Amino acid sequence: MDQPLFRLLAALSLACAATPVAAEEAPLIDGGKLLLTNGVATIEGTSGGGLATWSTIAGRATDRGIGLSGHITLIELPDYGWQSRGVAIGIANRIELSYARQNFDTREVGTALGLGRGYVLNQDIFAAKLRLAGDTVYGNALLPQISVGVEHKRNRDAPVARAVGAAHGSGTDITLSATKLLLSHSVLVNATARLTKANQTGLLGFGTASDDTHRLQFEGSVAYQLSRRAVIGAEFRSKPDNLAIAREDDWWDLFAAYALTDHLTVTAAYVDLGSIATFDQQRGGFLSAQIAF
Repeated sequence: MDQPLFRLLAALSLACAATPVAAEEAPLIDGGKLLLTNGVATIEGTSGGGLATWSTIAGRATDRGIGLSGHITLIELPDYGWQSRGVAIGIANRIELSYARQNFDTREVGTALGLGRGYVLNQDIFAAKLRLAGDTVYGNALLPQISVGVEHKRNRDAPVARAVGAAHGSGTDITLSATKLLLSHSVLVNATARLTKANQTGLLGFGTASDDTHRLQFEGSVAYQLSRRAVIGAEFRSKPDNLAIAREDDWWDLFAAYALTDHLTVTAAYVDLGSIATFDQQRGGFLSAQIAF
């Protein structure tokens, strides 16, 4: 992440910690969530597991405060490079607002596609999430935390997206997620339904001229807590296959996350993203760092 963003988040945390409060008042940034129960940043900037969105709310604050987080994520594939960076705010563990920028480096593929060597596709994602019911950790073990989310995506290379057959340069995904940490078993389970018409999350536009409808997709995650600071798991994300010129495959990963400190979490994963823009077997490494308060 850019150094100014790190400094801003750190300054906000120190300022809140240094402000005197009455005994009966809670600090604005309380950091009261259990480690890792706020999830990590997804490639779209929402809190979740990396590839999949969860119902969790960003930041480490409980329902008494405001949480902040920032992330940078890198994915190295045989033919492409993917980067995502962004910020998120969680309000009273109820509302999440986030922004992320995706950069997709086509490297040598750019030449083959007629874009030029190293052409980079860019996308902005503005998202909001609302916790409707339940709690990820506490309460009835049979009632998960349930959240609804909206992700508005603006492709900054709309002419390229239209050239490959997309109908639009922008679009909106709607998600409904259910997440529960079964503390007695140290297991977290998540399921997310996503309505989307994004091609490769929107980097290749949205829909096509012949099919401009939202499609229902599924995202699932299972994680096991090895210790208070370490988690391993797996994710699956189904994808629409809209474009005639390029097959789009489902995604999956195997990940490990470790909280180096109460505020800094690093996630590493093996990812299989299938075929992207006619180039198959896009499997590689995922590395993400998140700072959260």
